[in-house]
Amino acid sequence: MVNIKLKAAALLLAAAMAAPTAADGGEKVVPIKYGNMDQWVVRHIKESGIIGGNTKTLYEIGPNRTINGNTAYKNLGGSPWGTSNVMAKVMGVVKTNNSVYREKRGSGYCAKMTTHIESVKVLGLMNIKVLAAGSIFLGDMKEPITGTKDAQKWLNFGVPFTGKPRALRYDYRVQVPGTKNRIRQNGFSRKQTVAGQDYATTVFLLQKRTEDSKGNITAKRVGTMVVRYGKSTGGWINNATYEILYGDIRHNPKYNAATMGLRTTDYARNSHGESVPVRETGWASASEQPTHMVLQFSSSHGGAYVGTVGNTLWIDNVELVY
Repeated sequence: MVNIKLKAAALLLAAAMAAPTAADGGEKVVPIKYGNMDQWVVRHIKESGIIGGNTKTLYEIGPNRTINGNTAYKNLGGSPWGTSNVMAKVMGVVKTNNSVYREKRGSGYCAKMTTHIESVKVLGLMNIKVLAAGSIFLGDMKEPITGTKDAQKWLNFGVPFTGKPRALRYDYRVQVPGTKNRIRQNGFSRKQTVAGQDYATTVFLLQKRTEDSKGNITAKRVGTMVVRYGKSTGGWINNATYEILYGDIRHNPKYNAATMGLRTTDYARNSHGESVPVRETGWASASEQPTHMVLQFSSSHGGAYVGTVGNTLWIDNVELVY
């Protein structure tokens, strides 16, 4: 019985880790809804007694509201934003993870994402530890998380969008330890060293998606903007503006194959409500109109359970520039 409970707790913890105004110069600036990070949904969730029975607070980007109780979250108020904050329920046991925080900034708020170790103690016998990165993205998360297989499938990544902005603009702040290597810690095996520094990252993609008769989704890449942050800023960088590159950019001097190459591991819901991979099959011409926008900010870049504890990214005032 104890072994069953310990295994359930490990699965549970890993599952819990797995979203116009005129400006100077005649440009048009369009804020992304709730992108000023001043409105938040605050959730109070009680974890199961077997792992302590504590009430935890989770934050979601959306209309100002407080939710008490273990209710599966769906985006509220038309918010396009999902977060890595989740409620998991495995074998009847409820566990949460909170890696994204509402933080005061001036007269409003900003989003704070941090990479940390989440742990769960079972019956006082074992302390299972998992590394979790913080991220916010356009899309939503399906709750409750019930398993660890294909962790990305719980995310609905990207939102419908047909515009062609010139750039992405936002305020940011970065704090990174800058250690030489990262760690991988998933709760099932020993902590491992992963070569290479950890980076906070922004990924912005425009895709032209197509769904076939079987519900499979493929996409061609229309627009690309990826940036990594490997040094602490010491303070806020305001109005950072990053150009979006259109079409086949493989011969562009700004192209980095490791960060900007075609992707095949993201998931989205098809027209049947099923979670399926979005497989990018090629590059669209620069003149193509997209069908979806992908945007993710994250405190680490290495995927599930990989990163450096202490990596932190703050984001505020997210806008599209035309």
